[in-house]
Amino acid sequence: MASIAVIGAGAVGGYYGARLAQAGHDVRFLLRRDLAAVREQGLRVFSPRGDFHLRDVRAAATPDELGQTDWVICSLKATALESARELVAPCVGPNTRIVALMNGLGIEPRFAEWFGAERVFGGMAFVCINRGAPGFIHHLEYGRVSIGHALDEPAENAKLETLLTSGDIETVVAPNLRYARWEKLCWNIPFNGLSVAGGGIGTQTILDDPELRETAARAMREVVAMGNADLESLNSTARLDMDEVVSRMFALTETMGDYRTSMVIDFVRGNQLEVEAILGNPVRRARELGVAAPAVESLYALVAHADRVRRGPRKVLPPQDLDSIL
Repeated sequence: MASIAVIGAGAVGGYYGARLAQAGHDVRFLLRRDLAAVREQGLRVFSPRGDFHLRDVRAAATPDELGQTDWVICSLKATALESARELVAPCVGPNTRIVALMNGLGIEPRFAEWFGAERVFGGMAFVCINRGAPGFIHHLEYGRVSIGHALDEPAENAKLETLLTSGDIETVVAPNLRYARWEKLCWNIPFNGLSVAGGGIGTQTILDDPELRETAARAMREVVAMGNADLESLNSTARLDMDEVVSRMFALTETMGDYRTSMVIDFVRGNQLEVEAILGNPVRRARELGVAAPAVESLYALVAHADRVRRGPRKVLPPQDLDSIL
């Protein structure tokens, strides 16, 4: 059995960490909001695959309490990427491997810079999940994790695949890490983006509105084109199949109900959005490659502005200003 540190044990990190703990691994969770509750009553997971309760959970307030481990699963928000180094470092020993289970583009290069590419992996979670009351995780559907090693070493991918499948986690080894990143962005960019640009809406609203649905499909096709151009620039032979990806992503979304994306939850709560990792970095890469992506660029501009308005740096016109010109 492996020792595993989960850094950023929110809904996603908490769920996958709990699955691995349930399988008997020594899983140690770095917690903030849920720390007291988990220490007192453990961690409860509600899932269509079966509910379970971890009563004795190794929960810590600081990474130094976790100690060095065989694996680190870092599932911080991309907005906290620059704090990851100091949180992960105390858990890293000579043979520790690090999985960046995070959204967006441009994640693994930072970990590789800090800890060496040979020990770094990316993980893309295709899962519907939300955090409930402290110590409660609600897994709604899916759960597949697509993985890739930073140096695309097959033997290293096999080690992570073995770890995850031991926790009954559906695991797919992607053709390469960049492919895996772009595949996840095919869903994240249109649905996270529109959920915020639409003013704070769920996925069903996007699917039911013909104009929003077509905008999502147009943006998704652009992401496929962006991703394939990036893969070609890296001399990879892997390609995303546009028709297959669009059909599959929409079919999956149809089964989710009115799902609240992680970005819209942050938007409604007034938290900083992962706008640069999920939208900004892909847009900048497309511009470098000369790939036209007008729908994605529009989403980036709208979501970035909505983020600044919601958190205060930018203001909207107050009603009294409008009254003065009537």
